[in-house]
Amino acid sequence: MEESLHRAETRGSRAALETLLAEGFVEIGASGSVYDRTAIIQLLLAEEAGGLSQLRSANYVLRPISDDAVLLTYETERLFADGSARSALRSSIWKHDGTAWRMFFHQGTVRA
Repeated sequence: MEESLHRAETRGSRAALETLLAEGFVEIGASGSVYDRTAIIQLLLAEEAGGLSQLRSANYVLRPISDDAVLLTYETERLFADGSARSALRSSIWKHDGTAWRMFFHQGTVRA
């Protein structure tokens, strides 16, 4: 589910985003900006599919934090068209709402 959020077809689908992101979702972006569910959905829908940079992810670790929640941590490297790259550490909290797993929180921290 996490990796589906890296793909253009998910990022460009309001229905998919609303299914994956929980009510009350919050993201602290790699820029330090804080986004709520509505803002992040609008930002993702506004991305141009052809303009997306390539994102590689690795080193996933999943840790239970309660009976209905898990913490997922991993690393990403975003490759841009100009040949530059940006690495980040990422963490997400996924909660099961009784029906499905939904992302409740996400944070990206740029690696120096």
